[in-house]
Amino acid sequence: MKTFTKIAAAFLSGALLLGMTSCGAAKKKLQILDTAYAIEDYAMAISKDNEGLKAAIDQALKELTDDGTIPSIIEKYIPAGATVEKKESETSDYPEFTTIQEGKLIMATNAYFQPYEYYEGDAIIGIDPEIAKAVADKLGLELVIEDVEFDSIIAGVQAGKYDIGCAGMTVTEDRLKSVNFSTPYATGVQSVIVVEGSEITDVDKLLEGNYKVGVQTGTTGDIYMASSPEDGGVGEDRIERFAKGNDAVIALQSGKIDAVVIDNEPAKAFVAAANK
Repeated sequence: MKTFTKIAAAFLSGALLLGMTSCGAAKKKLQILDTAYAIEDYAMAISKDNEGLKAAIDQALKELTDDGTIPSIIEKYIPAGATVEKKESETSDYPEFTTIQEGKLIMATNAYFQPYEYYEGDAIIGIDPEIAKAVADKLGLELVIEDVEFDSIIAGVQAGKYDIGCAGMTVTEDRLKSVNFSTPYATGVQSVIVVEGSEITDVDKLLEGNYKVGVQTGTTGDIYMASSPEDGGVGEDRIERFAKGNDAVIALQSGKIDAVVIDNEPAKAFVAAANK
């Protein structure tokens, strides 16, 4: 009888410990701060050695904007309730250009940035792939998408490994030293994700406090946050870099960092998934 009692007590103790552990491991709810960190333009990165391709892509982007194709693609993934008026697009003569492989447009992206690029099964879909496909069609090319680490895209385009980099990529002075950019085709907002109830209630508190900030390596969130407080960042000693935005969000939920700075549309997707 005593043996049974001891076994029962041990089982009960273990069950209580498991329950406590489960409660302690409960995921924290996340939220996006109302105040945006920055507003920026997205464009395609193109090698400085390929002015012809840049000119052809710029012309295609203008036509696709004018005929309503690009606005309708963005509206499809980021509904704003607007009615997109599509006009008949005229056939154009494009500037002479070359690509790495004849008849193909090789696009480098990082497919973990919903809704700009992400996986649906084995396919990479999103705003950037659809716009790049529309551009490729205009130029009579087959679009080929390569999924790579974000911080290797610029170097790959510069080295002639890819024709374009298209990954929710912001035009910055630093990047312009290495590559050219097309005319912008979308506008992005850098937002801040925190846990619900966080002491960080606005961007100023994030910058002024001694908080650890998670960023995706090589993104503008990384560039902004790595700069000194005088330049609007938090400095190298207060940032934690991650290969993927979702990895940063997981670290935030587990309490390893205090905030994540990333584009608003992926931020919304990450928060929605985390709060399920």
